[in-house]
Amino acid sequence: MKNLISLKNSREFGAVYDKKISYANRYLVMYIAPNQMNEIRLGISVSKKVGNSVIRHRITRLIRESYRLNKSCIKTGFDIVVVARQNVKGKSYQEVESALIHLLKLHKIYIEA
Repeated sequence: MKNLISLKNSREFGAVYDKKISYANRYLVMYIAPNQMNEIRLGISVSKKVGNSVIRHRITRLIRESYRLNKSCIKTGFDIVVVARQNVKGKSYQEVESALIHLLKLHKIYIEA
């Protein structure tokens, strides 16, 4: 997948968590932190509590695809960490995308196209 810059290690995730700027809805929790770059870096966290590896990877793919298709509407210069909640298990792409866009709007980094 081209043009997806992700957060790689726990230090990068921890830096976003330390800012404590978060919003949540039924399916996802989103943390953001401004970065000094002119790009968006995305980190996705799905706990073992959500399900087995097949379920966790499916949820990760749904979140990543939702982000990819809406990337042009997101302000640059932020690190974003998306944490999946247990309720997201078994949900459709449209529900995951709607939850992601809802959180982006709450953080005021979603630009209506």
